[in-house]
Amino acid sequence: MMRVLIGCETSGIARRAFAAFGHDVWSCDIEAAEDGSNRHIRCDIRNGILQEGWDLLAVMHPPCTRLCRSGRRWMSGPGKWTHPKRLPKGRSWEDMRTEFELGVSIFTTCWTAPIERVAIENPEMNDLARDRMPADLPSPHMVQPHWFGHPEYKATGWYLRGLPALAATDQLVEPERGTDEWRAWNRVHRMSPGPERARLRSRSYPGMMRAAAAQWGGYAMEEVRRIG
Repeated sequence: MMRVLIGCETSGIARRAFAAFGHDVWSCDIEAAEDGSNRHIRCDIRNGILQEGWDLLAVMHPPCTRLCRSGRRWMSGPGKWTHPKRLPKGRSWEDMRTEFELGVSIFTTCWTAPIERVAIENPEMNDLARDRMPADLPSPHMVQPHWFGHPEYKATGWYLRGLPALAATDQLVEPERGTDEWRAWNRVHRMSPGPERARLRSRSYPGMMRAAAAQWGGYAMEEVRRIG
């Protein structure tokens, strides 16, 4: 049995997936757990919880809007850290920089945590974010929900330390581009703007989390047995 911390998750999807394999698993976030679980700790992940003797850390949805490549246009114009040509409505450049610094702080704190096995979910980063990352940060391992039985497109990046890349478990045949089925698979990218859009877009896929629990948890258990 592993001691597993699921960081930056309120849905409980990853926590329940690891618990199903018998691990001692807890989730944490600054918001309450949607399922009301008593195995959810409401806290800032940077404030000490990472030092509590975990075997595996999976960080599900750390703030990434200002770190990802699609968000770079709001951070800088030509070159690096020049004033953007446009900003989101009602937001200032100072707002963008504050959110960027929060994303950098959470990501780097989790990556450098004293835990042997770390997986952090995040898209490919823009150059401004990469400049602030630890030197040992690898490129992300990219997967898709349809590798794990979900008929959807949403490129998901995993930055891994001490863990293997996820292998597909229930790969679906992709629909022909431009068909109604293909458009349905792109529902995440076609969501209308609104207050719930970010939360719905960031939810974990149960099939992917079952694969993570089985593969990463199994790998960690085998590693401990081999060393012990």
